[in-house]
Amino acid sequence: MAKFAEPMARLIDELKKLPGIGSKSAQRMAFHILRSSGEDAEALASAIQDLKEKLHLCSVCSNITDVDPCSYCSSPTRNQRLVCVVEEPTNIAAIEKTRSYNGVYQVLHGAISPLQGVGPEHLRIPSLLKRIESGSVEEVIIATNPTLEGEAIAVYLTALLKRPGLKVSRIATGIPAGSDIEYADEVTMMKAIEGRREL
Repeated sequence: MAKFAEPMARLIDELKKLPGIGSKSAQRMAFHILRSSGEDAEALASAIQDLKEKLHLCSVCSNITDVDPCSYCSSPTRNQRLVCVVEEPTNIAAIEKTRSYNGVYQVLHGAISPLQGVGPEHLRIPSLLKRIESGSVEEVIIATNPTLEGEAIAVYLTALLKRPGLKVSRIATGIPAGSDIEYADEVTMMKAIEGRREL
């Protein structure tokens, strides 16, 4: 393996810590930064510093934000009685892209995973319970991933949230639009049949 000057080796090591970045990608990024102007490198460093200094979790929904409460929780045009529970802040963007949801969110920051030592106590569930106990929520949509961990948290939350006057629903799963049934696996096909709706 090539030996790099200490500052370059240190940057490569730091870049390799990013998800999905291996040695080759880290080297390409490091050399790109080296070839960039001083202003570009400074802007990148400043953006990273600002990210760490200015972003925090919303006190209501636990989304990442620079204002508290976040823009979703403080919006007068969003339905505050409809709460969509997601695993990670990145899941919000996927839902927002549809332009069909106008409620608010609750971010768990993970899912139950006993093999990784993550239990319900490690998730941001207390703030969800606080919202529900206030009596202002009519429906909770559980939009966790259709994985073993996502299903585990969905089952846990359904049992935890069941109470009179509160509707708890789960997002539908199944065959993606535009795909061919022939290539669907058994679990996807089973979920599609279970989640069928009357026309």
